[in-house]
Amino acid sequence: MRNLVHKLKEPNPLNFFDLRKLKVPPAHFEYIVLPLTYNLEKSIVKWIEQHQKGRFYVGIADHLDQNNHFSRTLKVGFENHKELSYFTLACPLLKY
Repeated sequence: MRNLVHKLKEPNPLNFFDLRKLKVPPAHFEYIVLPLTYNLEKSIVKWIEQHQKGRFYVGIADHLDQNNHFSRTLKVGFENHKELSYFTLACPLLKY
């Protein structure tokens, strides 16, 4: 049976120049906010590096919900909105 998970096979120039994972969240990225759980940040970064090729941001952020409850969350953003869609549909870490 073939492995259905798509992994990148060619080297990415953004990885070579260390420009792929950004340290500051740019305003033009598309974001998703996830509840923060143990070791989720490292696992998500590893999954993104293996399955996608564009620039991204992953970091801990403060979030204020509609009921004025404050919480620490994980903010994940992508430069290409298609990669955000693929991430939300295909990443197995979001299902738990």
